[in-house]
Amino acid sequence: MTVTPPVDPRDRDLTVPPPLAVAAALVAVEAFLLLVLAVLELANLRSIRLTMGVTTTMFFLVAAAGLAWCAWSLWKARRWARGPVVMAQLIQLGLAWNFRDAPTTLVAIGLAVVALVVVAGLLHPATTRVLEDDAPPER
Repeated sequence: MTVTPPVDPRDRDLTVPPPLAVAAALVAVEAFLLLVLAVLELANLRSIRLTMGVTTTMFFLVAAAGLAWCAWSLWKARRWARGPVVMAQLIQLGLAWNFRDAPTTLVAIGLAVVALVVVAGLLHPATTRVLEDDAPPER
């Protein structure tokens, strides 16, 4: 008689539903753009604002790494990643609101649309089914 070891729920074979895949992809793009901002800030360092430039660069790097980790975890259907990503999108919606006036209106619209699509993807019923612990994996 053979005994099979228990399966780690994190290793179950999941089919990522399209709303979750879109949300994870958009969060990965956000992480990449934060990395670009960090590189641009680093390239723009001046001695007169060295401390501000270094701390801003570090902030962008840490935020990019965190969002990238959350995007990867969403792609792997890790339930914990939904909370930090929703919080980041709520912050992004606030940032979009602050950019609503000209000449940054298009930036505001882009930030708001992406944030709303990500939140909608994370709250979609198919995503919720996959992220629930007691739900059977979809095939």
